[in-house]
Formats: sequence, C-alpha cells, structure tokens
Amino acid sequence: MSLKKQYLKTKPVCVVTFCLPKNYVKSAKSVQLLGDFNNWEENKTNLNKVKDGDYMTKVVLDVGKEYQFRYLIDGTMWHNDSEADKIVPSNLGFSENSVLVL
Repeated sequence: MSLKKQYLKTKPVCVVTFCLPKNYVKSAKSVQLLGDFNNWEENKTNLNKVKDGDYMTKVVLDVGKEYQFRYLIDGTMWHNDSEADKIVPSNLGFSENSVLVL
C-alpha cells in the first residue's frame, strides 16, 4: 500500500495519492476508498486500475486535520493501509481504521 502527500504552496490543502497494490486486490472488480472525507459513503471515491494492476486515486484534503479511512474491495472486504500515519479503533468497536494526518 502506498500514500503520497503533496502539499500545495498556494492553498492550505494536500493532494493525497492512495494506492492499493495488485497483490491486495487480486481479481477485484471494484476498489473504493471510504472515510471521513466522503462521509463513509460507497461509490463516492473509486480507485482506478492502472497499467501495472495497482489501483489508485487522488483526493484533495484540507491541511491541519486527521482523516480516518479504509479500502473496500468488491463491496465485501475491508483493508487498512499499512503506510497510514496511525491506526485507531473504529466507532463500530470491532475493527480498526487507518488515519491520515495532514
């Protein structure tokens, strides 16, 4: 998994690239990114399959905040990001969420 942060000099935002490697998605039909920034709603932030088989997307987020998120594969399998800034218990109590600190 991979997270790349690109802070803009002209605005207090960061362009974050989320990448889920092909070995995590195998033969997935869809990969989504759900989190605080999209109200945990499905079908709002899809990752696109790139040439090497990885799935990627970019999201513009405000600086000075923390965002919890997870990847959802084929609508059934949840994955955290091993490169997240931290991992915290979810509000549901039976799982954990990745956290991005900007």
